[in-house]
Amino acid sequence: MRGTRPLLGWFSFVAFAASLSGGPVMAAGDKALGEYLSSECTACHQTSGRQVGGIPAIVGHPADQFIALMDAYRTRQRDNVVMQTIAARLTEEELLALAAYYESLKPPG
Repeated sequence: MRGTRPLLGWFSFVAFAASLSGGPVMAAGDKALGEYLSSECTACHQTSGRQVGGIPAIVGHPADQFIALMDAYRTRQRDNVVMQTIAARLTEEELLALAAYYESLKPPG
């Protein structure tokens, strides 16, 4: 099952990142800035909040996990050249803004 392997890794990493956080972290980011910046994200990640192919949904993603995942791409602990490039060029302010924006969205029910 080649298609499910990246998904398993994704969920494992999210669970691991959540366990390290020690509790919820509130994103102090500017949601309006995050919405503005999100246009690049939506080129691949669906605004519907549904996963398509191997690209995970990020709508409604908890801010602390979003930040942990992006930091893992920045430090190349997660293997995806596109995401590593995007994460590396985001400032802390932009990262917090994106985390706050995506956390504020309601995932499909």
